[in-house]
Amino acid sequence: MEQDITLKKEGQGLAFLKTLVAKFTPKFQKGDLLPWLKKSGITLLSILLFLGLWHMGSKALYNKEANYKIEKALTEQGQAAADAERDCIASGDSSCQPNTLPSPTQVWASLQTLIADHKVINADKAAFNEKMAATNAKLVAQGKNAIVYTGRASFVDIVLTSIKTVFAGFLLALLIAVPIGVVIGLSPSLRSAFNWFIQIFKPVSPVVWYLLVFMIVKTLYIGDSSDNAFVISFISVGLCAMWATLVNTAMGVSSVDKDYINVAKVLKLGTFQKIFKVILPSSLPLIFTGLRITLSVAWMVLIAIELLAQSQGLGLFVWEEFQNGANDSNAKIIVAMFVIGIIGFLLDRIMLSVQNMVSFNKNEGV
Repeated sequence: MEQDITLKKEGQGLAFLKTLVAKFTPKFQKGDLLPWLKKSGITLLSILLFLGLWHMGSKALYNKEANYKIEKALTEQGQAAADAERDCIASGDSSCQPNTLPSPTQVWASLQTLIADHKVINADKAAFNEKMAATNAKLVAQGKNAIVYTGRASFVDIVLTSIKTVFAGFLLALLIAVPIGVVIGLSPSLRSAFNWFIQIFKPVSPVVWYLLVFMIVKTLYIGDSSDNAFVISFISVGLCAMWATLVNTAMGVSSVDKDYINVAKVLKLGTFQKIFKVILPSSLPLIFTGLRITLSVAWMVLIAIELLAQSQGLGLFVWEEFQNGANDSNAKIIVAMFVIGIIGFLLDRIMLSVQNMVSFNKNEGV
């Protein structure tokens, strides 16, 4: 009897696993497997081609700078100095290596270094928190602030800070642009009245938005010793990126089929009922197109704004590595570039998935 119960449970477990695998496994119709393999093969081939061209390009630039350093030593100091420079470069000594475009292997090594560094910093944080646990408990009991770890941030922490900033800026853009876009879209007179405002401020550089926000926030926080770099960063990002959502929302609302509006009038729907039951559902494809553009723009301008605001994100990381000029600085910059690109791609896919869930118009995106 016990054996039967055990077999039944095992059978239920296997059935659950089969269901889970079936859910996340691509469903191929007859004849779909070959096109899928072809598409995957072309993608893999393009990646290998990219890596090959990158490797050859970095090697050519390395050789060019190495030859220049040797020729310079020969011209200025003679043959012995040139031979010494050549031997130093061949030995791999970091003091004389050409500082140019890193190869794929160097970038991979820098990524591993950054991950190892993150683990070390996390261990330091854990040790600090453990050491200060009793003291912090007493401080909190007395109504005071706990002592927090203020050491340097790891690369993972830096990435998370940038993601937090861009989502805060995106939320701000959504809360400003969608309501204003709906109001403007409902009234041709308001569209005409505010068109000059949109056309003038839409192309303004993120640097200028940062300076404007800095002027305002600095005054509002006057006398406050707290770090307001995050506040300045996310407000600047939101104001710089909101325009695509504002324009697309106004366009979507203004282009709603008049028959839908007439039906709403026949049903005697109130203003808010008409907006939430008729206008917004009809405008969702254009609104989400604007939101996708806004999120992409927010992620792009974030790097420049973080650099200016001295916020501990990817923008400041890239600039500090460029200024550092260490042997692996260029490789770390390339790591940050790939991380920025991958996160930007994932953010766009997330927005596309949300759009497909709430909208009748399904698309795979570009």
